[in-house]
Amino acid sequence: MAKNQESLEIKEWLVETLPYEVMWMDENGKIVYANTKFCNRLGYNKSVITGLSIFDINPTSSPESWKKHWELVQKKGIHRFKETHKNKSGKYYEVEVFAQFFSNNRKKLICAIVNDISESSFYQKLMDNTQTIAHVGGWELNLQDGSIVATSEALQMFEAQNVDDLTPPKIIHQFKDPEHIKSLLSNTIRKGEAYDEVLETAHNPPRFMRCVAKPVLKGDKIYKLIGVYQDVTEQQLKENNLQLYKEVIGNAEDIVYVVKKNGDLFHHNKAAKAQLGFNEGQLNNASIFDLDPGITKEWWENHFNDVVEKGSIRFEWLAVRKNGTKFPVDITANHLRYNDEDYNCAIIRDISERKVRDLELFQALEEIKSLKDRLANENEYLQEEINSKINFNNIICTSEAYEKVLQLVDQVAPTDTTVLITGESGTGKELLASAIHNNSMRKDRPLIKINCATLPKELIESELFGHKKGAFTGAVADKVGKFSLADGGTIFLDEIGEMPIDLQPKLLRVLQEGEFDELGGNKTIKVNVRVVAATNRHLEDMIKEGTFREDLYYRLNVFPIHNIPLRARKEDIPMLAQYFLEKYSAKAGKAFKRLSKKTVEALMAYNFPGNIRELENLIERAVIIENGTTLNPGQWIPKTDNFIPTEDFKPFETMQRDYIINVLNHTNWRVSGNKGAANILNMNAKTLFAKMKRLGIEKEVRLKR
Repeated sequence: MAKNQESLEIKEWLVETLPYEVMWMDENGKIVYANTKFCNRLGYNKSVITGLSIFDINPTSSPESWKKHWELVQKKGIHRFKETHKNKSGKYYEVEVFAQFFSNNRKKLICAIVNDISESSFYQKLMDNTQTIAHVGGWELNLQDGSIVATSEALQMFEAQNVDDLTPPKIIHQFKDPEHIKSLLSNTIRKGEAYDEVLETAHNPPRFMRCVAKPVLKGDKIYKLIGVYQDVTEQQLKENNLQLYKEVIGNAEDIVYVVKKNGDLFHHNKAAKAQLGFNEGQLNNASIFDLDPGITKEWWENHFNDVVEKGSIRFEWLAVRKNGTKFPVDITANHLRYNDEDYNCAIIRDISERKVRDLELFQALEEIKSLKDRLANENEYLQEEINSKINFNNIICTSEAYEKVLQLVDQVAPTDTTVLITGESGTGKELLASAIHNNSMRKDRPLIKINCATLPKELIESELFGHKKGAFTGAVADKVGKFSLADGGTIFLDEIGEMPIDLQPKLLRVLQEGEFDELGGNKTIKVNVRVVAATNRHLEDMIKEGTFREDLYYRLNVFPIHNIPLRARKEDIPMLAQYFLEKYSAKAGKAFKRLSKKTVEALMAYNFPGNIRELENLIERAVIIENGTTLNPGQWIPKTDNFIPTEDFKPFETMQRDYIINVLNHTNWRVSGNKGAANILNMNAKTLFAKMKRLGIEKEVRLKR
């Protein structure tokens, strides 16, 4: 008894140590024994697996097929075949089975020795070797469980991290037309239709893949797909380029010849027929000597050798049509080498129209040259006239009050200091910015002007700093920003108070660091730009409201210039009005020469809330309405009550009087001397006494106040 037990243990040990999966099944397909290797492969422990049957591990088996299999093995004693097994997690794999019929204690059983061949199957070997066969990536899709295996080459083609990225739901999005590849796969899976097509991928730049797939059947059931991907981008691009070159050359407006060394015409495009008047048959059998009877064999031989030696030659020629007429052409002859033979490729352009334009241009240049000296003399005269009346080339001024503003301009212009010009609308802030630039070291570089109030919020960043193509919807091309255009010069930011708050940090960076980033760009741009800003708003109030950055304000307000309103410099009104009268009289073809005294008085009595711009518009309207040589008052004169002064807008003389009294109070009413009011006001003491008398300033005023 002990001996039999020992023998049984030895046999069980041998079965357990075999390098194969072993199981025993009874006539009903129930598993009565399985070794450890078989249990591990399927993922079950021994206590569970003896409760399973062949139908649990082989999904293709049925009671009918098992009955036939039992009878076959019982009859033959031994049967060897391939099958598909399913493990506990539902994954399928291929096996080779060696089945043997035996009896144990009068109980009939089948012993199955199972060998996993999924890693050594024919298809797996094929896929493993596709990497070395024309750089093809192979794959196999199991339709039973949806699993897929693929070669490393296939993964690399699609930059996939794992094989699941090549399953149908994911691989279709790798192609430019996902619906087409989806349809191909669907027809193969459902109908068993194989396919072999070249498809364009969704990569950037795109690639071209040859996609091949065919079904594998078990009986009449499709249970897997096998396929390959082959990168044929290089071949496809060559074919596309070749077709493109043919289309371009064939449809080019210029005549294209390819001529052999002996002069025979090897190739021609459509333009040769259209422009020379020959038909296709005549050109197919023509030589260069037929196309141009003036060419001799000696000339052609020398010309051909010259082209071969130099590679390319360009010259002008008189081409001949079939009807004998000639026309001027520009010829570029290029050397081609094909199949160890030399060719001359000539590109011939009709330049008849260019010759006509050259003649017209020459005549026009001669006419321009004759007018140049006269225009230069007239320009010099006009410049002298304007400069005699305008400071800084474009600013009219005679008042002492505005002279102070121009002194600030004169002081800051030679520097690179950032300037903030404040003042009401219409006071000429842009003219001051131009004066600063034109009197600076940057005057030979551009002055770029931007009105922040006129640009849409979504475009102002692109306008100032530029953008790259595709940076946002509608950015169809690269755009250079105004800061780049102003490099080395000056940029004038008018209405700076209208700049969006979210863009202000980028402007601050330009002011502090001299650098910025384009929209959609990947590198920082350095610029050397002087900034002059202007506004008619109170930026200090905007800072309190949170609509303007305080750090940006102080960076802009390095050198503030307040442009005073026209009512604070009324002495300039007559000269400004006269200037505008002459300007618009010339434009309108009127004969006005001067302003009447009453007109000047009426203008001086008006406070001009719209400042110089309102005065200019007023004179332009008057020139249109009135006639004569002297501009008299009319309905165009505004009513003086159109503008109601507030505490902020006192009459100029009142402001002068109040200011002088404040200074006199400060000096204890000392007028002359180092500590006198005249010295503080930068005036001659006699001039100050005269002004005090005219304004009614007496010492008693101090007591009254």
